[in-house]
Amino acid sequence: MWGATLVVFFCAFGAQETSSHEIGVTCDEKMELPPYGNASPSLLKELKMELVTEDGDDMLNISWAINVDVSIEYLTATRIVIAGELPLHCEYNPPLAKANLTGLEQVWFHYLVPASTGQNEVSAANLPLPPLGSGLSYKSVRLWISPPKPKTTTVKPKPTAVTVKPKPTATAVKPKPKVTEAPGNLFTMIAVPIFGVLTGLILLISCFIIYKRCGANFSLLGFTRLPTSPMVPVSVLLVYPAEDPLFQRAVVALAEFLQWHGGCSVAVDMWQQGKIAELGPMRWLAEQAKAADRVIVICPQPSHCPPSHGLSGHSIPAAARDLYPLILNMVGSHAKSPGELAKFWAVRLGERQDKGPGSLAVELRACRSFCLMKDLNKLCRNLHTQRQDSKATSGLKFRAGIAYSETNTVKLRDAVGQLARREGEPLKTVITGA
Repeated sequence: MWGATLVVFFCAFGAQETSSHEIGVTCDEKMELPPYGNASPSLLKELKMELVTEDGDDMLNISWAINVDVSIEYLTATRIVIAGELPLHCEYNPPLAKANLTGLEQVWFHYLVPASTGQNEVSAANLPLPPLGSGLSYKSVRLWISPPKPKTTTVKPKPTAVTVKPKPTATAVKPKPKVTEAPGNLFTMIAVPIFGVLTGLILLISCFIIYKRCGANFSLLGFTRLPTSPMVPVSVLLVYPAEDPLFQRAVVALAEFLQWHGGCSVAVDMWQQGKIAELGPMRWLAEQAKAADRVIVICPQPSHCPPSHGLSGHSIPAAARDLYPLILNMVGSHAKSPGELAKFWAVRLGERQDKGPGSLAVELRACRSFCLMKDLNKLCRNLHTQRQDSKATSGLKFRAGIAYSETNTVKLRDAVGQLARREGEPLKTVITGA
């Protein structure tokens, strides 16, 4: 994290002129949410990132170009989001609308940050952002930096002393007397090993048949076997909109089910309120999303559903109102990277919401979606079979799978069922062999 404010003068070059204009840029770290406005500037023209050397240190040179058009009068700052760091707000002095940019089509600016090995990702957008649902507002670039190769040294082996033993002299060897085996003993010596090998083969074949018939898809007394459990649980980040206590109860039930019966390690704001207060919602969300194997975004209820205020014990954390628009913004910034976007899944609570991508927020329409309770098995199975990292090793392929029964889903089905009844729809629950 770079806590110091960087003030640099940059040169802006036009596409039609060769003259330069000095414009001051001040970049500060800010934890606040980005501003939105009905009148907003156009998108960034271009965003680049390259590795450079500055005074012997490896640095990342972040470059961005701003369109010089009529919307520049609404531009207040440019927001730069570096993965794993606090966002930067870069303000221009003088404001670009008041600078002498006559004849220029675009203006370039540059910003240097220390480079780190591995994946470096940067997203940027002009502020204020357009209203939610207006489409993408960020441009993103990524750069992989390989770690330096360790220096190798060649060590010459020391010569070893060789001791030569004298050859033994030949001695007369008396021939051994021939031993004639009795026919009964010879048959026993041959039959016993053959019988042992056949017995072992029969046992192996029997175990394989039992495993194929009963082990791979074991379903007994309402229990459902999920795919093989890795050494560590699947880490899941759960983000949801702030609705009402009835909706909050369903979110809590889903988080508890994944934590205690789904083989997952769940991170959700209601369980980490102290950490959120310490780091702030934006930094907490960035760290959790980076560390999670999967990010599950709960979709809001349809607007025609009347709010419920009669359910106590399920208060809505204050951070929930900030986290949901932040996660939509994060999903939108990954829209052009299918690999990164695959990490984000959308979950809808209730059958009536299962009406195709049109019922989802614009940012979530490209994400994989599930509908509870209908897709509960499908959700749990895919959490384990499509994890992005390689924490599970080949030595764990034959460990017992995670199993849960229908009794484990009672609380979740009851909470989702109340939402379904409020919408006037039937609840479908499918628990079958995975």
